[in-house]
Amino acid sequence: MFLYQRTVRTHTKILYIPGIFVKKQNEFLVRMVYLRKEMNLQMNSKNLTTYFAPAERAPNKRIAQQARAADDLLGDCSFFDALPNIVMVLNHNRQVILCNQVLLDLLGIEDYESVKGLRPGELLRCTHACEMAGGCGTTEFCRTCGAMNAILESQYGRKVYHECRILINNNGRTKALDLGVTAMPIQINNEEFTVLSIVDISDEKRRHSLERIFFHDVMNTAGGLMGLAELLENTADADLVKEFILDIQSSAKLLVEQIREQRDLTLAENNELKVSTAPLQSLNILSEVIAHFTNHEASRHRQIMINPTTENVVFTSSPQLLHRVLGNMLKNALEASEAGDTVWLGCRFQDGQVEFWVNNPGVMPREIQLQLFQRSFSTKGKDRGLGTYSMKLLTERYLHGSISFTVSKEEGTTFFARYPLNQA
Repeated sequence: MFLYQRTVRTHTKILYIPGIFVKKQNEFLVRMVYLRKEMNLQMNSKNLTTYFAPAERAPNKRIAQQARAADDLLGDCSFFDALPNIVMVLNHNRQVILCNQVLLDLLGIEDYESVKGLRPGELLRCTHACEMAGGCGTTEFCRTCGAMNAILESQYGRKVYHECRILINNNGRTKALDLGVTAMPIQINNEEFTVLSIVDISDEKRRHSLERIFFHDVMNTAGGLMGLAELLENTADADLVKEFILDIQSSAKLLVEQIREQRDLTLAENNELKVSTAPLQSLNILSEVIAHFTNHEASRHRQIMINPTTENVVFTSSPQLLHRVLGNMLKNALEASEAGDTVWLGCRFQDGQVEFWVNNPGVMPREIQLQLFQRSFSTKGKDRGLGTYSMKLLTERYLHGSISFTVSKEEGTTFFARYPLNQA
């Protein structure tokens, strides 16, 4: 990891591009013009804070000179146009001086003049690209960005490949992408540049996650179900038969829930999930979620308690999706706890909304906090990472609420989920 602590001065902030993947060329070009004007005010400033990569940018005149030199060497990008992936040529300030037709088609524009001088995260509309005046590469979140690290490492003279998990603002909705990013240094007129190639590997990641879930989690549940059935077959004791039947019913319910959860997640990502609402009471919801985890493996040697200050709020929402979100919150809290720990749940009326919270005494490391809601990120191993992502997706897109968390040594880690009292 390469950490830069530089500052430059500015009297304004970068305007965030409010749209990408647009069909109207003029709309996108107008947004590019505004952003480029704001960038021009930063070129020679010295007060622009960065938490990772340098914030400085080359002026437009220098960008034009670099683009002409790249055109002369690379044949006006005709070679890159033949490639199926997004390709950009970046200067040392990580600004685009050349790109191929694939990127232009994605952005819905006809020429690359309007993208020159911008950075990859700004073009792809990363949700963090607007958080700092320095733009792409300068936020704390950029420290964990695979694309940014690939670019910086390539500036040390080697070809680098990283996977990049990115959340983009797609027409007002957050969309998760998994990208494969290759960065390779090249030299043009004795000046160092980076060729950046990007391929969407989201489908591959989804397939790996589903394989992991069905080959591991579902297979384990099905195996346990089969074992219980065999025990039932060989048991004559009437009391044991009743116990085995209850265990079989519980395991069958868990199996169906695991399959349904993946089905609903796929439907949710494709905007095809149907939501049915009903009147609910927050205390009943919490009790039902806790009951679901009473005999769960994650709750072994751990205690689950409802905070005595919890309020019973009456509201309208989707019981199925709410159970899924709160269940994932509780499961994550249990898995982050140590044996003997207590996980607390609660609910209250807050600012005209119903707010649920789940607390565990563990302190989540900062590096994990920065990547928490990304689709493929997980602390549990490869090809996992759907729990917190699905919490955010279902809450924000379908339940019209919000997900947040706080971390402190004194209070541990607490997740909050807020929802309107009456979901339309």
